[in-house]
Amino acid sequence: MTWIFGYGSLVSPTSLASTIGRTLSIGSGMHIAELADYRRAWNYGSEVLRGDWVDEAGRRTTGGLVVSLGIVAAPGDSINGVVFAVNDDELADLDWRERAYERVDITDRVTLDDQSACVELADSVAVYLPQPAAIARYEHHRDKGTAGIRRTYWEIVDAAFADLGARHAEWYRRTPAPDVPVVDITLNPLPARRRRSR
Repeated sequence: MTWIFGYGSLVSPTSLASTIGRTLSIGSGMHIAELADYRRAWNYGSEVLRGDWVDEAGRRTTGGLVVSLGIVAAPGDSINGVVFAVNDDELADLDWRERAYERVDITDRVTLDDQSACVELADSVAVYLPQPAAIARYEHHRDKGTAGIRRTYWEIVDAAFADLGARHAEWYRRTPAPDVPVVDITLNPLPARRRRSR
């Protein structure tokens, strides 16, 4: 069993369930937690998600890069999120979903928000950190003006943190503002699905 710390769309039980095939909820397989020495950043450029959109100024982008949340090292800072445990098959599905991220061990940097929760992080805890190539893609397309955040993604993540309560919503909303637009993106093409062995 491996614990995963989610800080973006993995905080959403619905989004998570679409990958691991089961629904978790706070107190039932999912727990609010804090990760020390990192901060969130809109710095992940997808390897497979491209799309078309028109921004608020009327500029059309075709085949633009989709940007999502990542994290960067930030000694003394911390972010909120959730932890949840997965089995080996579910971990393989998450690794496929997050394949342009690197899964890194952060066991010694995670604490549960509710210390009275009847759960113990006895196994290792990992988080998905954007690979350098994903950050470079984001920076390249940002500088070209061809990067955007999917409005649906933006809303899913914001709603997921709102469901954790006002304090956690406000904490999440302290994430530095993105330097690319939040737009209605029509994806083309969608990513290939991982072949499942089970």
